[in-house]
Amino acid sequence: MLEIRNLDYRVEARPLFEGATARISAGWKVGLIGRNGTGKSTLLRLIREEIASPAKDSAIRLQNGARLGWVAQEVAPGDETILEVVLQADAERHALMTEAETATDPDRIGDIHARLLDIDAWSAEARAAEILMGLGFQHADLSRATREFSGGWRMRAAIAGALFAQPDLLLLDEPTNYLDLEGAAWLEGYLARYPNTVLIVSHDREMLNRSVTHTMALEHRKLSVTPGGYDDWLRLRAAKLAQLESQKAKQDKDRAHLQSFVDRFRAKASKARQAQSRIKMLEKMQEISIPLSERTMPFNFPASDAKLAPPLLEIEDANLGYGPQAVILKGVKLRIDPDDRVAIIGTNGQGKTTLVKSIAERLPLLAGVRKMPKKVEIGYFSQDQLDELTLGDTVLEHVMRALPENTPVAKQRSVAAQLGFSHEKVETKVEKLSGGEKVRLILGLIALQKPQILILDEPTSHLDIDSREALIYALNDFAGAVLLITHDVYLAEATADQLWLVKDGKVAPYAGDLADYRALVMSSDREKASASKAASSDPAEQRRKSSQAREAAAPLKKQAETAEKAFEKANARIKAIDAELAKTGLAAGKITELSVERGRLEAAAAKAEREWIAALEAYEAAVG
Repeated sequence: MLEIRNLDYRVEARPLFEGATARISAGWKVGLIGRNGTGKSTLLRLIREEIASPAKDSAIRLQNGARLGWVAQEVAPGDETILEVVLQADAERHALMTEAETATDPDRIGDIHARLLDIDAWSAEARAAEILMGLGFQHADLSRATREFSGGWRMRAAIAGALFAQPDLLLLDEPTNYLDLEGAAWLEGYLARYPNTVLIVSHDREMLNRSVTHTMALEHRKLSVTPGGYDDWLRLRAAKLAQLESQKAKQDKDRAHLQSFVDRFRAKASKARQAQSRIKMLEKMQEISIPLSERTMPFNFPASDAKLAPPLLEIEDANLGYGPQAVILKGVKLRIDPDDRVAIIGTNGQGKTTLVKSIAERLPLLAGVRKMPKKVEIGYFSQDQLDELTLGDTVLEHVMRALPENTPVAKQRSVAAQLGFSHEKVETKVEKLSGGEKVRLILGLIALQKPQILILDEPTSHLDIDSREALIYALNDFAGAVLLITHDVYLAEATADQLWLVKDGKVAPYAGDLADYRALVMSSDREKASASKAASSDPAEQRRKSSQAREAAAPLKKQAETAEKAFEKANARIKAIDAELAKTGLAAGKITELSVERGRLEAAAAKAEREWIAALEAYEAAVG
C-alpha cells in the first residue's frame, strides 16, 4: 500500500530523516510513534505531497490507484448542515448524486445508478450519522448548520468526513486531541473495524494498544515497523536493546583479548605475522553501538508549606453555569480531601469543564454554599490557558513574574531549568514554543504556587507518550488532591481511584471503574444508558414513567408513521414505473422521463426508509 525508501529530509540545518525506510501493507492499522519534534507530522505531509523531499534517491510510493484521505482542517462555518458536509466528503458519491438529478441520457442514468449501488450510496446517510454520533454529536445536531458549532466541534465533523469517505489509506494526526474519553473510545473500535489501511499519529497509549495492528517508530531519524501495539513495541525494543548490550559486551571482550595479544607480541619477530593478523581482525570488527535513550524531563509538584486538615473544599446544593438563564448543573454536592484522586467523566457538553471551573473559582456559584479554608491554593490547568501566556514575553519573563520580587536572575534561570527549559530555551518567546513546551511551562508555573488542590482539564493533548508517563509519576507523588478531565484512559487509570460522572445536569460518584464506563460508552444504547446501576422497582412508578415517556415520544411515533407512508408511496410508484418500462414500443423520451423519475423515487424511498427506522428506534428507545 505504501513504501518509504531511503528518505532523507531536513528542516534548515536539522535532519529529521536519514535513509529512513518502511513498508506498509494493505489493511494494516499502523500507529506512528516518536518524541515530539522528531518529524511525525512532517512525514504525513511528505506522504500527502504537501512538501517534497529534496533528496534524489528518496521515494514515497503509494499503491497505484489508491485513494489517500486525511483531515485537512476544521469544517468551515456555513449554512450547510453537519450531516451534509460529511456526506460531501465522499467526492464520488456526491458527484454521482448531483449528476443523477440532471442526467438525461438513459445509458448514463443506468451507469450512475449501477455505480451508486456498487458503493452502497443509499446507506450513506445512516453511516454518516453513525460516525457523527459516535464522535459525540446528538441526533438533533445532524440538521444544524455548521456555523452553529465551535471550532472544536467542526474539527470533529472534519474527522467524521475523513472516516466516512473510507479512503484506501487514511492518515490521522492526533485525532483524539479533539475528542472526549467517550469519543476516543468509539474511535478506537471504529479504527479496529475499518476495512482499509490507516496510518495514525497518536500519543494515546490505550488507543495504540487497542486499535492498531502494527507500530511504526521514528527514532534516531530512522523508521522501523513492528507487529502489535505500543506495549508490544516496548517489549520488542527492550529485547533488542538487551541483545545489543549482550553482543557489545562480547565484542568488547573479544576486542580486548585481540588488543592484548597485539600489545604483547607486536615487537617480537616470531609473532609479528600473528600480531598483524589480529590488527586486521580488529580493523574489520564492526562497532556495535547502543542507541542513547532520549531523556524526558520530569514534572514536579512540590508539597504545600501549609498543612491543612480535611476537607480542603466543600460545595453544597450548588447550581453551576454561566448565569441564571444558563444553569448547567443543579444541586451539586461534593467534598475534596487531601488524598483524593478523581477522574471526571461524561460526554462533552454535559458540564465537566463547568464543574472544574466552578471548583477553581473561575466561575462563581449561581446558588449554594462553598466552604474552603483561606490558605487552600488551587492550581488549575486548561487548554484555554495556552492562550493566556503573554505573547512577546520569554519563558524567563513568565518564570520571573511567578517568583517573589527581587529573586536573583541566577535563581530565576535555575527554576526555569528545573521546569525543563535549557539555557537557550529560557530566552525563547512563548509564541515560538511548541504545544508541549507551552503545557510544560504552564504546569511549571502552577507548581510554583504549591497548590493543595490540582485541577487538570485535558493536560495531555500536546504531550508525547514519555512526557505523559512523567506526568503520571508526578501526579502520583503529589501530596494534595487531584481532579482530572482527560481522554487518555491510561493516564486516568494510572492516577485516579474514584470517578465522578457528570450527566443530565447532575454530578455523582460512579460506582464502576473505567472499564465499566467504557463498556457503557461502547454499548449501542449510549444516550439512554444511565450512570446508576440501580433502577426503581415500584410498579406504579414504572407505569407512570412509561406513560410520560409515551406522551413525550408521541412526535417520534408520528414521524415514524409519516416516513413509513412516504416509503410505501414511493415503492408503489416505482412498481408502477417498472410495469410501464416493461411495455414495448415506448418512445425514447418517455423511457428517459420514467428512468429519471425512478431514480429519484429510489433515493426518496431509501431516505424515507432510513427516517422510518431511525424514528421507530428512537421511539422504542424513549418508551423503553
